Amino acid sequence: MRRSNLPAELNRFVGRAAEQDQLVRLLDEFRMVTVVGVGGVGKTRLALRAAAALQKRYVDGVRLAELAALRDPGLVAHALVEALALTDHTVRSPREVLLEHLAERRLLLLVVDGFEHLVEECAGLLRELLLGCPGLTVLAAGRRSLRVDGEAVFTLAPMDEADAMELLAGRAAEAGVVAGGDAGTLRELCRRLDGIPLALELAAARLPLLTPAQLLRRLEDRFRLLDGGRRGALPRHRTLRTAIGWSHELCTPEERLLWARLSVFAGPFDLEAVEYVCAGAGLSADRVLDVLGELLAQSLVAREDTAAGPRFRMLDTVRAYGAEWLEALGDTERMRRRHRDWYVGFATWCELEWFSPRQGEVAAATDVALPNLRAALELCLESAEDASLARHLAGTLWFSWVGCGRLSEGRHWLDRAVAVPAYEPVAPHEEARLKALWVLGYVAILQGDPTAAVAALHECGERARATGNATAEAYATHRMGCLALLSDDLPRAEELIGRALDAYREIGELNSNVLMGQVELAMVRAFQGDLEGAVALCAEVREVCEERGERWTRAYALYVLAYAALTDGDPVSARELLSECVTINHAFHDLVGLVLAIELLALVTVVEGDAEEAAVLQGAAVPVWRSVGLPLFGSAHFNGSRALCARQAGEALGGAAYQAWYGEGERLSLDAAVERALAGRGDPAGRGRAGARAPRPFRAGPAPVPETRKPAGSPTGKGGEAAG
Repeated sequence: MRRSNLPAELNRFVGRAAEQDQLVRLLDEFRMVTVVGVGGVGKTRLALRAAAALQKRYVDGVRLAELAALRDPGLVAHALVEALALTDHTVRSPREVLLEHLAERRLLLLVVDGFEHLVEECAGLLRELLLGCPGLTVLAAGRRSLRVDGEAVFTLAPMDEADAMELLAGRAAEAGVVAGGDAGTLRELCRRLDGIPLALELAAARLPLLTPAQLLRRLEDRFRLLDGGRRGALPRHRTLRTAIGWSHELCTPEERLLWARLSVFAGPFDLEAVEYVCAGAGLSADRVLDVLGELLAQSLVAREDTAAGPRFRMLDTVRAYGAEWLEALGDTERMRRRHRDWYVGFATWCELEWFSPRQGEVAAATDVALPNLRAALELCLESAEDASLARHLAGTLWFSWVGCGRLSEGRHWLDRAVAVPAYEPVAPHEEARLKALWVLGYVAILQGDPTAAVAALHECGERARATGNATAEAYATHRMGCLALLSDDLPRAEELIGRALDAYREIGELNSNVLMGQVELAMVRAFQGDLEGAVALCAEVREVCEERGERWTRAYALYVLAYAALTDGDPVSARELLSECVTINHAFHDLVGLVLAIELLALVTVVEGDAEEAAVLQGAAVPVWRSVGLPLFGSAHFNGSRALCARQAGEALGGAAYQAWYGEGERLSLDAAVERALAGRGDPAGRGRAGARAPRPFRAGPAPVPETRKPAGSPTGKGGEAAG
């Protein structure tokens, strides 16, 4: 995990030196500081600046959590888990995950942008985290304080005259304009805009078209028009509203319409989404690009680079203004439905493209689109009439929940979607429910919740048979077989997975799930001693994956092939296969596949003669298993390699030394553990010896599990479980 996820500054930070120093001093004294002030005054920018300056103080980093796009208070903890780049596959609540992760870390957490509508949930969660995590400091930025015990409130005033004029001139220069002329006019312009940075930036964006004097005259007209404002509004709230309203007044009818329609996006969006969602009466599709470009030029829309390519975003204050206009037009619900329809289509496209060379692109695009996907799911769940669509969307996103490390959030949406009553047992409503059920069962299995898994899969199978849905029945059977595999019931696993694969072939189903079924069957055969059969299955999977460009399932096939190579006395090939497996799973944030590969790499390493590094890798697997759930699924068969590695490394090193190296691994971050696994450290003299042969790491029956020992020689006095 990177120590910081702070965004890079896209333009020069102007002024605020005294405020930044004061904020840093407050963070010396208080563990909870909230920057408050009117919208657009620069709270978030100042908080980010202060946090960047303090990064060296926090050994475990600085993490940013943006909450403006959230509607559901139940997702606040999920958003913080995501901000901390945690992947948790267990049934633990996100609160428990946060408390455990932060308990012994020294970290600064930024909570910014629009938490006012989630204030109760935010305040309660942050209070709990601060009480349970003594090394945590929280810096928040919003329009009100959170009223958490021990909170220091820092009220950010607008810019002083000198800074305001510097900001106006600087942003004008970035737009290619020298803001010359009468200094008195510029000073008056800054004064009339109350030194609010957002208002100044909006004004600067107009300087390519209007002189400062023209701007001032238009602004004065706008002030007179809106001077009454809303009753009870603070003057500076009216000023910002006026500044944005004035910018709105200067827009063309097409620009105003697009501004209003863009307000339905809950996070970053791309051009294709805008063209679909926002085109229509008053704005033709072929005009969207040009009009969006005008809003971009006026600083009403910002462009940002993401892992999925360039995206656009509206500042929360600008977006809120547009939403008011959309409501005034009586078009909010229609636009929300168009937004939902686009993201349902987007998810459907992603599911199809997951089984293709674009798998990595799909993972990145889904990650960037997550706020909008959440908004679409929320709209679907607002009425029973749309519940079927919610089930379809939640089920379609299985690849993101399972393949990209979002089991906990997937469980949240799937549980909600399946729980909505009064569905119609006819296609496509029934089909959507069946898909949601088998995906829910799949997620619950990987979370270590067999009770929920069996309930969902049993219902799916029964209803599928009753309605003649062979596809859903095959998936339910497949996942019941997966549960049997993890429960060490190998004969039942082989029977169920084999039956599902036969059904897939009969109906012509071929995708990542089907190939994963072949890999799971290969695991069953490997555990039963049929290495030849396991290799044949995985070789076929590998070939199909190479043809289709599929990487996620390929990684699991590589794991089984590596196991076979190691058992057959070829640790060099096993390491090569596992290194690719680790790389792929880490890229997709799939901790299940990743930790399995690290466990087997530990055995490869001890076979190569480096018992110290093997102990490090075993220790490194422990915190990953805490995020995944039950270590090695509680399976004696999956535990075989770990038990054998622990025994051999312990015999080579002695108990105290083994535990010391084990403790070193346990303290590694996930990224450091991956780097260590891929470094290939081992005994150069021992690795690759022609005669080297590994003992069989897996057995047909349960492997012995060494008893848990406390580590000796660990600097922290903490240890792990010698066998998971």
